[in-house]
Amino acid sequence: MKLNSLSGAIMALAMSSTAAMAADCFEMGGVAIPNFFGEGDGQPTIISAALTGAVQNAAGKITATRETETGLEMDMEHYFGRDDGGAFQTKDLGVLTAVPGKPGRFMIEITYDIQPDVTRGTMKGYSGQFNSYGLVDLRDNDNLVGLVRYQGEICR
Repeated sequence: MKLNSLSGAIMALAMSSTAAMAADCFEMGGVAIPNFFGEGDGQPTIISAALTGAVQNAAGKITATRETETGLEMDMEHYFGRDDGGAFQTKDLGVLTAVPGKPGRFMIEITYDIQPDVTRGTMKGYSGQFNSYGLVDLRDNDNLVGLVRYQGEICR
Protein backbone atom coordinates (compact mmCIF):
# COMPACT_ATOMS: atom_id res chain seq x y z
CA MET A 1 0.00 0.00 0.00
CA LYS A 2 2.83 2.41 0.84
CA LEU A 3 4.46 1.65 -2.53
CA ASN A 4 1.29 2.68 -4.38
CA SER A 5 1.11 5.95 -2.39
CA LEU A 6 4.76 6.67 -3.10
CA SER A 7 4.47 5.95 -6.82
CA GLY A 8 1.29 8.04 -6.98
CA ALA A 9 3.06 10.95 -5.29
CA ILE A 10 6.01 10.68 -7.66
CA MET A 11 3.67 10.57 -10.65
CA ALA A 12 1.75 13.65 -9.39
CA LEU A 13 5.03 15.52 -8.87
CA ALA A 14 6.23 14.63 -12.36
CA MET A 15 2.93 15.78 -13.88
CA SER A 16 3.02 19.10 -11.99
CA SER A 17 6.66 19.65 -13.07
CA THR A 18 5.67 19.03 -16.69
CA ALA A 19 2.79 21.50 -16.38
CA ALA A 20 5.12 24.10 -14.85
CA MET A 21 7.62 23.66 -17.67
CA ALA A 22 4.87 24.07 -20.28
CA ALA A 23 3.88 27.38 -18.64
CA ASP A 24 7.39 28.71 -19.39
CA CYS A 25 7.06 28.13 -23.14
CA PHE A 26 5.99 30.72 -25.68
CA GLU A 27 4.30 29.87 -28.97
CA MET A 28 5.96 31.62 -31.93
CA GLY A 29 3.73 32.15 -34.93
CA GLY A 30 2.80 34.77 -37.46
CA VAL A 31 3.73 36.38 -40.75
CA ALA A 32 6.64 38.63 -41.71
CA ILE A 33 6.94 40.95 -44.68
CA PRO A 34 10.68 41.62 -45.06
CA ASN A 35 12.43 44.28 -47.10
CA PHE A 36 16.13 44.00 -47.89
CA PHE A 37 18.58 46.88 -48.22
CA GLY A 38 22.01 46.51 -49.81
CA GLU A 39 24.74 48.53 -48.10
CA GLY A 40 27.26 48.12 -50.93
CA ASP A 41 29.91 45.60 -51.91
CA GLY A 42 31.42 43.73 -49.00
CA GLN A 43 28.76 45.01 -46.58
CA PRO A 44 25.93 42.97 -45.03
CA THR A 45 22.46 43.22 -46.53
CA ILE A 46 20.10 44.79 -43.97
CA ILE A 47 16.63 43.32 -43.33
CA SER A 48 13.66 45.23 -41.93
CA ALA A 49 10.26 43.61 -41.41
CA ALA A 50 6.80 44.27 -40.10
CA LEU A 51 5.37 41.20 -38.37
CA THR A 52 2.02 39.99 -37.17
CA GLY A 53 1.64 37.40 -34.46
CA ALA A 54 3.93 36.61 -31.54
CA VAL A 55 6.44 39.37 -32.36
CA GLN A 56 5.70 42.71 -33.97
CA ASN A 57 8.97 43.85 -35.53
CA ALA A 58 12.28 42.51 -36.74
CA ALA A 59 15.52 43.79 -38.13
CA GLY A 60 18.49 41.79 -39.27
CA LYS A 61 21.34 41.30 -41.64
CA ILE A 62 22.66 38.76 -44.08
CA THR A 63 26.29 38.25 -43.10
CA ALA A 64 27.33 35.68 -45.73
CA THR A 65 25.89 34.13 -48.89
CA ARG A 66 26.92 30.90 -50.61
CA GLU A 67 25.71 29.42 -53.89
CA THR A 68 24.48 25.82 -53.70
CA GLU A 69 23.36 23.29 -56.30
CA THR A 70 19.72 24.25 -55.67
CA GLY A 71 20.02 27.96 -54.91
CA LEU A 72 21.67 29.80 -52.01
CA GLU A 73 22.53 29.55 -48.33
CA MET A 74 22.67 32.63 -46.13
CA ASP A 75 24.13 33.21 -42.69
CA MET A 76 21.83 35.70 -40.98
CA GLU A 77 21.19 37.51 -37.71
CA HIS A 78 17.82 38.84 -36.60
CA TYR A 79 16.64 41.11 -33.80
CA PHE A 80 12.99 40.57 -32.81
CA GLY A 81 10.81 42.84 -30.67
CA ARG A 82 7.42 42.68 -29.01
CA ASP A 83 5.01 45.48 -28.11
CA ASP A 84 5.32 44.54 -24.42
CA GLY A 85 9.05 45.34 -24.37
CA GLY A 86 10.43 41.85 -24.90
CA ALA A 87 13.28 41.36 -27.36
CA PHE A 88 15.76 38.71 -28.46
CA GLN A 89 18.49 38.11 -31.03
CA THR A 90 18.95 35.06 -33.27
CA LYS A 91 21.75 33.65 -35.42
CA ASP A 92 20.29 31.85 -38.39
CA LEU A 93 20.72 29.75 -41.49
CA GLY A 94 18.59 30.58 -44.52
CA VAL A 95 18.24 27.96 -47.24
CA LEU A 96 16.95 29.37 -50.52
CA THR A 97 15.75 27.01 -53.24
CA ALA A 98 15.44 28.51 -56.73
CA VAL A 99 11.91 28.51 -58.16
CA PRO A 100 12.10 26.73 -61.55
CA GLY A 101 11.40 29.08 -64.46
CA LYS A 102 11.43 32.17 -62.19
CA PRO A 103 14.98 33.62 -62.14
CA GLY A 104 15.83 35.51 -58.96
CA ARG A 105 12.90 34.08 -57.00
CA PHE A 106 13.40 31.57 -54.21
CA MET A 107 11.53 29.49 -51.68
CA ILE A 108 13.17 30.25 -48.33
CA GLU A 109 13.45 28.26 -45.11
CA ILE A 110 15.12 29.84 -42.09
CA THR A 111 16.09 28.21 -38.81
CA TYR A 112 16.35 30.84 -36.06
CA ASP A 113 18.57 30.03 -33.03
CA ILE A 114 17.88 32.33 -30.08
CA GLN A 115 21.03 33.68 -28.44
CA PRO A 116 20.17 33.30 -24.71
CA ASP A 117 22.62 36.02 -23.62
CA VAL A 118 20.81 38.57 -25.81
CA THR A 119 17.24 38.35 -24.51
CA ARG A 120 15.59 41.17 -22.57
CA GLY A 121 12.38 42.43 -21.05
CA THR A 122 9.49 39.97 -21.12
CA MET A 123 11.57 37.61 -23.32
CA LYS A 124 14.53 37.45 -20.90
CA GLY A 125 15.79 33.89 -20.49
CA TYR A 126 14.02 32.37 -23.49
CA SER A 127 16.00 30.02 -25.72
CA GLY A 128 15.44 27.49 -28.48
CA GLN A 129 14.70 27.48 -32.18
CA PHE A 130 11.85 28.35 -34.48
CA ASN A 131 11.45 28.31 -38.27
CA SER A 132 10.02 30.26 -41.15
CA TYR A 133 9.02 29.34 -44.67
CA GLY A 134 8.16 31.56 -47.59
CA LEU A 135 9.18 33.25 -50.83
CA VAL A 136 11.68 35.99 -51.64
CA ASP A 137 12.19 37.98 -54.83
CA LEU A 138 15.84 38.92 -55.27
CA ARG A 139 15.70 40.08 -58.91
CA ASP A 140 16.07 43.81 -58.33
CA ASN A 141 18.80 44.95 -55.90
CA ASP A 142 16.82 48.14 -55.27
CA ASN A 143 13.59 46.26 -54.46
CA LEU A 144 14.31 42.96 -52.68
CA VAL A 145 11.15 41.70 -50.95
CA GLY A 146 9.66 38.60 -49.37
CA LEU A 147 6.83 37.03 -47.42
CA VAL A 148 7.38 34.39 -44.74
CA ARG A 149 5.37 32.45 -42.16
CA TYR A 150 7.19 31.81 -38.88
CA GLN A 151 6.30 29.15 -36.30
CA GLY A 152 7.65 27.18 -33.38
CA GLU A 153 7.95 27.22 -29.62
CA ILE A 154 10.61 28.75 -27.41
CA CYS A 155 11.03 28.15 -23.69
CA ARG A 156 12.79 29.35 -20.56
